[in-house]
Amino acid sequence: MSGRDVAGLIESDPGAMRILRAAADLGLPDWWIGAGFVRNRVWDAISNLPVSPERDVDVAYFDPEKVDPREDARAEAQALTVMPGVPWEIRNQARMHLRNGDEPHTSALDAISRWPETATCVAVTLRAGSVHLVCCHGTEDLVGMVVRPSPAFDNAAGRAKVRSRMEAKGWLGRWAGLRLEI
Repeated sequence: MSGRDVAGLIESDPGAMRILRAAADLGLPDWWIGAGFVRNRVWDAISNLPVSPERDVDVAYFDPEKVDPREDARAEAQALTVMPGVPWEIRNQARMHLRNGDEPHTSALDAISRWPETATCVAVTLRAGSVHLVCCHGTEDLVGMVVRPSPAFDNAAGRAKVRSRMEAKGWLGRWAGLRLEI
């Protein structure tokens, strides 16, 4: 499965496209939907499973002029009026470095590249009605069903967090073909 195949997988999913269009209508700058929204769909497709229910829809955007967390709450409220029941998690990545103890992020994609697992550092956005995909650390781990710490988490504490996330989220129970490479 290539990056183009992953984008096609998202485009062929009517529910995913409704969510992407709703996110686009929010008018957020430099916005992407990432993590499980992409990763889970890919792993479900590879495993011949139905699409997992949305546990959260991680919308990452970047706006250094509006870093007040209330802006995120406003965007979530707006998204909920359009698509109630969707578990929106909308966060301005221009301030998330403070919570995570990182250097300041330069863009939404810079922040996404620092998420815990390489297969989680993936995101999609809509441009001119087409799905655009980014895999910050390549597609190999995503399509190979490999759970590996991203460079930001490639230390003892980070590896422990990745292992804990995998257990807490029940990934092995859902996707028996996953390989943990820590």
